[in-house]
Amino acid sequence: MTVSRTVHVDAPATKVWELVSDLPAMGRLSPENTGGSWRGGATGPAVGATFKGSNRNGSRRWSTTVRVLRCEPGTTFAFAVSSVAGIPVSEWSYDIEAAGDGACEVTETWTDRRPGWFKKPAGLVTGVMSRDDGSTAENLEKTLAAVKALAEAP
Repeated sequence: MTVSRTVHVDAPATKVWELVSDLPAMGRLSPENTGGSWRGGATGPAVGATFKGSNRNGSRRWSTTVRVLRCEPGTTFAFAVSSVAGIPVSEWSYDIEAAGDGACEVTETWTDRRPGWFKKPAGLVTGVMSRDDGSTAENLEKTLAAVKALAEAP
């Protein structure tokens, strides 16, 4: 399953890219992710860099392992998320296109990579039993609204 949403942002693509690729600060954008830290000597986004993500939903808390898949400043940022046990969870991407007058279009895409047997245990940990009931689309919309607000702020 894949879900995408797009938003127009009145800010340069490079500024938007800096926001979505700053994984330690993702908590200011995401309804579930609260940030985390780069691992293995990584200090920022680069293909192959790894990151430990921290997440929350109400009183539930969990960590993930993130690996950067694509990293092109001003254009694209994508990463794969796995459980701390190494089970594939999802892939996230941000594709940014200049739209003229210093603005851009940002598309956030989420792809479910969880094996079928893992969906119920993951739901018990996260408190989200179904990611295909519209909650994922709603979270993408919230994240993109936060990106837009922060990027367009004076």
